[in-house]
Amino acid sequence: MTFWQVTLNLLDGFGMTCAIFALTLVFALPLGLIISFGSMSKFKPLKAVVRVFVWIIRGVPLMLQLFIVFYLPGFLFGSPIFNRFTATIIAFSINYACYFSEIYRAGIEAIPRGQIEAGQVLGMTRFQIFTRITLMQVIKRIVPPMGNEIITLVKDTALARVIVVVEILFVAEELMAHAIIWPLFYTAVFYLAFVGVLTLLFGWFEKKLSYYKV
Repeated sequence: MTFWQVTLNLLDGFGMTCAIFALTLVFALPLGLIISFGSMSKFKPLKAVVRVFVWIIRGVPLMLQLFIVFYLPGFLFGSPIFNRFTATIIAFSINYACYFSEIYRAGIEAIPRGQIEAGQVLGMTRFQIFTRITLMQVIKRIVPPMGNEIITLVKDTALARVIVVVEILFVAEELMAHAIIWPLFYTAVFYLAFVGVLTLLFGWFEKKLSYYKV
């Protein structure tokens, strides 16, 4: 196969990689915030359940979670409930939501209690205190660790191949059937370009927030 043919094939797989990445963020970012509120809840049974759930998800390999989401319903109900792509998005979203929730929680709990009390003295509602006092400080604090997790997500998309989702690494392995191994290493160019763009984007975002010292 020519270099151009290999590139086109890898681009098809890279499109799936980008889809997994984008949809995971769409679902995991807000879900992670919801989970973080549960883990900080004053209702102790809810707090305990959420924290145990987060501990389990963070303690079990993402690859195993992919197998569970895709194969377990088939064993229980006799037929798969989710197709391969949907199962991938569900597993990735839950996994990363739990990691994001811990980042959110750390950022929120790092805000001095005095600032919240000052907002209450001024008669602000809890929602106003969160949006006007807490939120910008939290964003400033969580950008670096959140950026690291999002960059990790780029590379973790390759795990989708274990349930035969045709992402870029899966395509590269199929191309090896033509007795060529270099496409496997060529995928590094795509990953590096993707990570490079994200690194620049997060660097720019951090500079935009640098006026706000915490």
